[in-house]
Amino acid sequence: MIQPPATKIQLINTPEYRENYANSVQVRVNLWDFFLMFGRVAQTAPDQVAIHNFEGIYLSPQQAKALLNVLQQNVTQYETAFGAIRLEPQAADAIVQ
Repeated sequence: MIQPPATKIQLINTPEYRENYANSVQVRVNLWDFFLMFGRVAQTAPDQVAIHNFEGIYLSPQQAKALLNVLQQNVTQYETAFGAIRLEPQAADAIVQ
């Protein structure tokens, strides 16, 4: 069986392309898509935190699963090189975002 030639992929950044830092990701899911809301957490008072959301991205379920696989592979490689990543909530009843 003859294999078709490999597809060449060209990455092109649009004028709207930006890089940013997020330490908060919120996820909403419905039947048709996944919605990821990226933001930054800021401590505004000793007992108060504000999350400043700056980007929302919709993904198809297929792309969400592909992202899950890519992230798992990269986290595994990172932990192999640098050690385990620990997820520790900031407070006893806090959730990790």
